[in-house]
Amino acid sequence: MKKFDSRLYFITDSTPFTEEEFTYRVEKALQGGATLLQLREKDKSTREYIDIAKKIHTIAKRYGVPLIIDDRVDVALAVDAEGVHLGQSDMRIYDARKLMGQNKIVGATAKTVPQALEVYSQGADYLGVGAIYPTTTKVKTVLTSTDTLNDICNAVPIPVNAIGGLNKDNIDVLAGIHIAGICVVSAIMKANDPKQAAAELLSRAKELEIF
Repeated sequence: MKKFDSRLYFITDSTPFTEEEFTYRVEKALQGGATLLQLREKDKSTREYIDIAKKIHTIAKRYGVPLIIDDRVDVALAVDAEGVHLGQSDMRIYDARKLMGQNKIVGATAKTVPQALEVYSQGADYLGVGAIYPTTTKVKTVLTSTDTLNDICNAVPIPVNAIGGLNKDNIDVLAGIHIAGICVVSAIMKANDPKQAAAELLSRAKELEIF
């Protein structure tokens, strides 16, 4: 599998929730229109990560949405996920590609044009670029300007997705930049109604002609 749609790339955060509430929220986000799903678990053991990944993968398959595993190639392989996303300090894209094979999605984080060119040359299928705004997630963030985001979009031929503190009320800063999609965590994960939040994000992005 290699074809994917990253217009609304939903990244999870299970931290504040019971497993039941977490899986419910993920499913609601998919019902609302999330087009790509990343399972991000920074604190779980390998066994716990695999167990929750299997459950989330079952849900994702129901909606035909690819599952991307954050950081961990081993977990992605264990659950036969559609892909993996790797940061600058994770396994090199080149090595991940050898393990994952040519038919899986391998995404990468890039904050500069040189980083973007490097991971593209190693075989990355898409980029996550940010943080555009400060975030409330546990992930340490360094802000990326929209000018840099635009430069990265122009530098590589693969899909580039903006990430970092994005929500329906502030994505207007992305208008005019040729991104493939927006990545969101809190805007959906912490919403009172994840399904509605996802739908409103997509609607607003289309209204602004962001992609």
